Amino acid sequence: MKEKLLSIKEAAMAALSAPDCDIEAIRVQYLGKKGELTAVLRGMGALTPEERPIIGQMANDVRAEIEEAIAKMGEAAKSALIEKKLREEKLDVTQPGIPVSVGHKHLLAKVQHDLEDIFIGMGFTIAEGPEVEYDYYNFQALNIPPDHPARDTQDTFYITDNILLRSQTSPVQARVMENTEPPIRIISPGRVYRSDAVDATHSPLFHQMEGLVVDKGITMGDLKGTLEIFARHLFGEDTKVRFRPHHFPFTEPSAEVDLSCFACGGKGCRLCKGEGWIEILGAGMVHPNVLRCCGIDPEVYSGFAFGLGVERAALLKYHIDDMRLLYENDVRFLSQF
Repeated sequence: MKEKLLSIKEAAMAALSAPDCDIEAIRVQYLGKKGELTAVLRGMGALTPEERPIIGQMANDVRAEIEEAIAKMGEAAKSALIEKKLREEKLDVTQPGIPVSVGHKHLLAKVQHDLEDIFIGMGFTIAEGPEVEYDYYNFQALNIPPDHPARDTQDTFYITDNILLRSQTSPVQARVMENTEPPIRIISPGRVYRSDAVDATHSPLFHQMEGLVVDKGITMGDLKGTLEIFARHLFGEDTKVRFRPHHFPFTEPSAEVDLSCFACGGKGCRLCKGEGWIEILGAGMVHPNVLRCCGIDPEVYSGFAFGLGVERAALLKYHIDDMRLLYENDVRFLSQF
């Protein structure tokens, strides 16, 4: 048995000294559960009591020598692998780095922030409200009772008979008037929803920014002056504002507001369809019924309100002819802005 142990030791050392040897396979072959050394140890039952300790010690020594040799070979293999990687993967630290592409605000976010900056500069504050709204705030508090025909033009998505996705940000105005003593001067930007088919100028989801001022002695002159300042800041100093009579249930009197075409200066072009004017928003004096419904005395206070689509402002300012481009996430388009 001594000769067998010495033979195993010599064979293992010879195998480990071979170039490109498989260290794990050698370990399993000689030291594994079914390895050659284990097979020898299983035969120790046939030895005499005097031989067993001698052979046992010798087997332990052989195992230790083989394990030590395997460990050294493993360390050497690791070092050789690291050296190889260092040679093959050497970095030239003098080479310039790869430029990192940095993103920027989406065009809609940029235009909304521009609008917010303009009105904050005029003393407005930003008010926010829920996108999932009660029918009361979305319609009834704004002088639009259940059977009013104006609801047809604001067909939205109902969750229950009384809860819906807001069709405008006007509910924020009603909530603020209910809980705030005048004077009030707010803008309410945010997402709104209407059951519109998707095309170049419509989407079931879009963004609005509405404004509200309530105080003593507020007139249409204040509304016109505010919108003139807004238009000049957003579209250029030469921009003019035109009011056309219109009807909104929550304002009286009401008006559609046009801007002189900032592309042609009012002469007529493709952008303004030859008219020289571009419709931009709706506005008017807050209806007394709305003030009264929100707990404000219309005999003491008056106010004005206006609302515009953020997408429409972006399309006009940047001469974009299809609203869908703002939502398709085409980097080639978005990177222009």
